[in-house]
Amino acid sequence: MFISLDGIDGAGKSTQIDLLRAHLESKGQTVACFRDPGSTKLGEAIREILLHREDIPLAGTAEMLLYMAARAQLVADQIRPALESGATVICDRFLLANVVYQGVAGGLNVDELWSVGRCATGGLSPDLTVVLDLEPEAAAGRIQRGADRLEKRGIEYFKKVRRGFLEQVQRASSKNLVVDASGSVDAIHSLICTFVDSQQVNR
Repeated sequence: MFISLDGIDGAGKSTQIDLLRAHLESKGQTVACFRDPGSTKLGEAIREILLHREDIPLAGTAEMLLYMAARAQLVADQIRPALESGATVICDRFLLANVVYQGVAGGLNVDELWSVGRCATGGLSPDLTVVLDLEPEAAAGRIQRGADRLEKRGIEYFKKVRRGFLEQVQRASSKNLVVDASGSVDAIHSLICTFVDSQQVNR
């Protein structure tokens, strides 16, 4: 099974991914976790450019294509082999984020991004997508480290990002869950585990 967790920066993805991984491993599953962009040599190099090399200007289309390239390598090098080995894959972001950040919030054509994404991933999409939904102001207050290139785009940009996740999640996978990320860590974890467990039983 391929599971993607997504949502606005600061919504708590990393925490929930760690908890979900531990939950699934406690049930005897082999779990592989990746981040998009990242988790390959190419992906990490692209991630550095996208998020931290502000000395390198990026047009919107160039930015989008860099994300797609990193994802293509991630699918080829990591996600497909893990799935073929029988592992459960959990990915921190996937194509939905690209559509939302560069499409809905960034002004690129959303339908074209979904189409380019299908090409980049060879048609692979998550079986389950979980979106952690949170007000941008609350999310920004949770980020303790220095802001990256995207996080510096301001509250109005992230209001569009949030709206984009809610509008586009249905296209990310056949099964999806939107969770109110303002609740407690344990409550959110419980909701995610209930959702994931129920879908695995039904497979």
